[in-house]
Amino acid sequence: LQNIIARAALMPSAMSISHTCFFISHYTNVHRRKVRRHRRKIITTKEASLLIITRNMARFVFIVTSLLLSTPATAFAPSNLQHAQAKSTSLRMTAGESGARDPVKVGVIGCGRIGIVHLGAINKAPGVVPVIVSNPTVSKAEDAAKKYGVAKFTSDAMEVITDPEVDAVWICSPSQFHADQIKACAANGKHVFCEKPIATDLAETVEAINACNEAGVKLMIGLQRRFDPNFLRVRRAIEEKEVGDTIIVKTCSRDPAPPPYEYVKGGGGIFNDMAVHDLDMTRFLVGDDPIEILAVGSCHIDKSIEDLPGSEAFDTASCIVRYPNGVNAMVDVCRQSSYGYDQRAEVLGTKGMIATDNVYPNTAKIYKNDYTGNADMPFDFFLSRYFEAYVTETEAFCKSLVEDTPVPCTGIDGLVALVMSLAADKSAAENRWVKFSEIIDQVYCTSPTECVLLAESDLFPAGFKPTGDLITDANDLILPDVDKQKEAGTFFDRFKKLVGSA
Repeated sequence: LQNIIARAALMPSAMSISHTCFFISHYTNVHRRKVRRHRRKIITTKEASLLIITRNMARFVFIVTSLLLSTPATAFAPSNLQHAQAKSTSLRMTAGESGARDPVKVGVIGCGRIGIVHLGAINKAPGVVPVIVSNPTVSKAEDAAKKYGVAKFTSDAMEVITDPEVDAVWICSPSQFHADQIKACAANGKHVFCEKPIATDLAETVEAINACNEAGVKLMIGLQRRFDPNFLRVRRAIEEKEVGDTIIVKTCSRDPAPPPYEYVKGGGGIFNDMAVHDLDMTRFLVGDDPIEILAVGSCHIDKSIEDLPGSEAFDTASCIVRYPNGVNAMVDVCRQSSYGYDQRAEVLGTKGMIATDNVYPNTAKIYKNDYTGNADMPFDFFLSRYFEAYVTETEAFCKSLVEDTPVPCTGIDGLVALVMSLAADKSAAENRWVKFSEIIDQVYCTSPTECVLLAESDLFPAGFKPTGDLITDANDLILPDVDKQKEAGTFFDRFKKLVGSA
């Protein structure tokens, strides 16, 4: 601890203050947990004194860290982030003499299926103008630019990120590029919309979120089901107590046909590439943070995948998620449904139940002596089923940029969704209930943007790895985002408030 403080005094960047507080806070939290975990029935006077000092230090560090880390990043940004701060402040819309606001100029990375959906929505959103698009196959970028009237196109994503005209970037590239592109956007002062996942690795996810929060730029994660009108209606029923207090939440996702072997291989398994949407939806509907999960999986449809490792060998899976107040959520997913794309949710409450049906291309029904029902099958592709949701989430981020308001799906939402899928994978592999805090505990950060998995580090002996609850541990890893920084007020306002209540 003395070495950390001494090093901070030699650091030229003012950002070292926030890094130092991060180090001290992490050290005191870990040490306090060690003392608590290994406390004997009779402790020495020295140990008791150390425990008191540690607790007091932790409280002091909490106050100082809260003040310094929630101060707008311009005060502590290192030199390489000065440009980022200058750019991000310019996104507050300026009004000319006529009172009209300058449009927010955006770039899109990736002109595949998802990128085109977002680009089309951006083109229709008020106050937002696409100015550049990119795709590794440049002909796709050129076609997209022509179709949507975008002035510039390129094969290089960095040309979008470094374009001086661009205020915000939509990242619609393959998952393995997300983390590096998010960090590059933060370093260049660009607000970010990123399709999930933030990263394929938990430590990289934390680094990417903190890079944006440190630079003072907005980060929104694409969790499109949260914007589906059917699921939104269920959420409203829960919030307004239309069905009373929630008892059980159920969701199901069943694809029309299994994906090819090449897609499943190396895809991270059924919990990561499929069930993650349902797991996030249970959290969205319950409106609280989960505690633990039990998951199982099996293979019924495509026997060729049975030789793949872990949950990649599953085409069918079920999960039970425990939430506070005894609320349980049940999720079932399957890679094949003979009757079309099956996407439903149900909530049982103390006063009733609300459930969604599948979405059909039309409302026509057919009546025959051997069949009565919908004339056509449900939508058979996720882009058809959730097209409206993709457009709505794009418009929501555009509105956040234009009006400088908080984003509806934060980096924390993306982080927790990943944690839930990783915990489900661990539960199925180990055949036991897994607390979500176990997954967060695998990450150790030497600074907000330099994190590693403990499994890959010798920093802590196995018996001394920190433990806690999901959101407490997640918040220990993540810096306050730009919107929370603005809500916190000035440094002296927070100092008086925190010290006054201490």
